[in-house]
Amino acid sequence: MEWIERLNDAIGYIEENLADEIDYERLGRIACCSSYHFQRMFAYMAGVSLSEYIRRRRMSLAAVDLQSKGIKIIDVAEKYGYHSPTAFNRAFQSVHGIAPSVVKNEGVSVKSFPPITFKVTVKGGEEMNYRIETKDAFRIVGVSVPLHKDIEENFTVIPPKWQEISMNGTLQRLVGMMDTPPMGVLGVSTCNDTEPWRYYIAVSSSQMQDDLEEYIVPAATWAVFPGEGTNQSIQELERRIVTEWLPTSGYEYGNAPDVEVYLNPDPNNAKYEVWIPVVKK
Repeated sequence: MEWIERLNDAIGYIEENLADEIDYERLGRIACCSSYHFQRMFAYMAGVSLSEYIRRRRMSLAAVDLQSKGIKIIDVAEKYGYHSPTAFNRAFQSVHGIAPSVVKNEGVSVKSFPPITFKVTVKGGEEMNYRIETKDAFRIVGVSVPLHKDIEENFTVIPPKWQEISMNGTLQRLVGMMDTPPMGVLGVSTCNDTEPWRYYIAVSSSQMQDDLEEYIVPAATWAVFPGEGTNQSIQELERRIVTEWLPTSGYEYGNAPDVEVYLNPDPNNAKYEVWIPVVKK
């Protein structure tokens, strides 16, 4: 399957460049999507973040290198992109549980993390409801935070922003400004490779206030997946979209933001939709 082949081609690029800088944008190009969407696909398919996978592979090879006679720790650290011995020591211990200085000792146990290979797996299953909608561009108004290129770091950025605007009254103000579809509080990730990445908490609105930001969500075709439950369940729905629906759908990621539409934002009984931008293969 072409989609799986692209992912494996991206793994091949990683393997060829473990001793060099790995370009996340190039990984996205190999997989025919943005680097953001590639990281999401990888994490859901592999069960580990892209950055952690790369760290494990590098430290796995570093352990082999350190078992060779005459090689210095500082040379191995430099080889895998660690210009600080402290940073290399920390990374090595996080993977192997021991300091790199003791690897040469006879009988010392280290870990090996082989390269990942993606394969098509047939699963039985639970149904997924979705619809395909083509929409014109629409304007959103709200607040935003910058996002990191390593998407794992964004888990420390986005939840506090939701909490902040819930506490200071901004979220309630946004709800009152909502007057155009989609009618819900929106979480919009603008993460293409041509502009700075940001996450907007916003509503679709024709109104404006000076202390708020605006963004135009471009016209696109969307695969829309409804869901309900706790905020944790939206992550499970997004995982199933990537691992179960997308590989066999006849679609691939399009060049538009990911959108979460919270129809009922109660975190314990949420009703929501996940919008994935798609194009026909």
